[in-house]
Amino acid sequence: MNVIAKQQELVNFIWGIANLLRGPYHRAQYRHVMIPMIVLRRLDCMLEDTKDGVIEEFARLQSQKYDAATIERILKQKFKVPFFNTSKHTFRSMLGDPNQLAINFPHYIKSFSKEARDIVDHFEFEKQIEKLDKNDLLFKVVQSFASADVDLHPARVPNHMMGYVFEELVRKFNEQANEEAGDHFTPREVIRLMVHVLFQPDDATLTKPGIVRTLYDPCCGTGGMLTLAEEYVEQFTGGARLKVYGQEYNDESFAICGSDILIKSTEADTSHIVFGDTLGDGKSRDGFPDSTFHYMLANPPFGVEWKREQSFVQAEHDNLGFSGRFGPGLPRINDGSLLFLMHMMRKMKPVEGDGEGSRIGIVFNGSPLFTGDAGSGESEIRRWIIENDFLEAIIALPDQMFYNTGIFTYVWIVTNRKLPHRRGKVQLINASGFFEKMKKSLGNKRNVMTDEHIAQITKLYANFSADGAASEHVRIFDNQDFAYIKITIERPLRLNFSFAKARIEKVKTASAFVALAESKKRKNLAAA
Repeated sequence: MNVIAKQQELVNFIWGIANLLRGPYHRAQYRHVMIPMIVLRRLDCMLEDTKDGVIEEFARLQSQKYDAATIERILKQKFKVPFFNTSKHTFRSMLGDPNQLAINFPHYIKSFSKEARDIVDHFEFEKQIEKLDKNDLLFKVVQSFASADVDLHPARVPNHMMGYVFEELVRKFNEQANEEAGDHFTPREVIRLMVHVLFQPDDATLTKPGIVRTLYDPCCGTGGMLTLAEEYVEQFTGGARLKVYGQEYNDESFAICGSDILIKSTEADTSHIVFGDTLGDGKSRDGFPDSTFHYMLANPPFGVEWKREQSFVQAEHDNLGFSGRFGPGLPRINDGSLLFLMHMMRKMKPVEGDGEGSRIGIVFNGSPLFTGDAGSGESEIRRWIIENDFLEAIIALPDQMFYNTGIFTYVWIVTNRKLPHRRGKVQLINASGFFEKMKKSLGNKRNVMTDEHIAQITKLYANFSADGAASEHVRIFDNQDFAYIKITIERPLRLNFSFAKARIEKVKTASAFVALAESKKRKNLAAA
């Protein structure tokens, strides 16, 4: 069975389990059970091989009065696992005592090591266990997930396949809730294009053995951009190691992303994925305030208000200016996407001396390109970016590429280390025709870019012509070509006076004079 058929079979099987919930749960509520169960089952499968040994060693260490931190360190090192579970139960063994399932399952969740527990707690799944048990569904759901047909061990379902499974399931769940899948996922082919273009100038550098680079996504969702960037470096360069970092404000997405990072290797560091509002809202804020990164990727929300963060962002802009993140200006309140770009640019590595600089890829709709007259917040932000020669390229994507919108979107490439022949220039690439129609639409997504399309667009980007020679899909402009300023010209009122006979006769025929004469005549008649 090929990969696509296998992942679709898994999606269909899990969706079939979701139908068990019909009745006590509305279809829009299925996700609250199914997403946590998928993550927990995946963790359960990963720990099967070491389960008995961990429990035995855990008991021995406890009997010797080791503290919790020491026990955790020893277990991870001995069994070469990034996390563990000290409960005697697994998904399958819990079924052996149905009457205690509602007690054993929460205990099983509480028995994960700290990193896993901190992630899983964001699902707040104990509430769903109570509801499932109350409606006699808990045993049926656990039994279905414990089936051999839901073997989610990374050796059988690799991370990239699991990403597609999550993407399809969340899309289906959101359709039932009349929500937007695009709030959680960027189409994988869009991410692959961004990754290829972002890394293309550094492909030679990334083949050097032992080189370490960092990548950051300030609104990482379920981690799709982080995962595909890692896969690119591993597949196409071979020599580099990419450390990924991210921040996410949605509990469910954060838990999915965190568990994915946790599962990947024994060296996984879940502290690299931070929960909270990247822009800051008084309760949470930037999780990496003093960090800089070699590469950054993001798909910030399109056209979303930033009222919740307004006071925090405004204060940083007013008090810190260019020493903070938002010095260039603030966009209008109904679209905060440019705030994320300024946030990322603040985290660029310096290029002074031996500095390595940074490269950024970000997805926007048309608003950051066109909204705002000269002197507005958006215009001042664009002006600052272009005057400092940070904008390298803009790629126009096909429409109907995203699940939640059919509009055209654009990938901006922003960097503080342009290659010499690109300096002072901006490359515009029209890739709106690089797609093929899908056999079946997914929400608003009706078009898809193939690997061939991605290769063609990446080649257009790489074949930069500094002389600005036009081609069918590419135009090169000087930075100054985008400069304009709005000037208000107030022309003085131009009048002259003359008491010549011709002028007096002309006044007598003017409409205002005639009306005035008629008005005076009526007043005289009334007085008489």
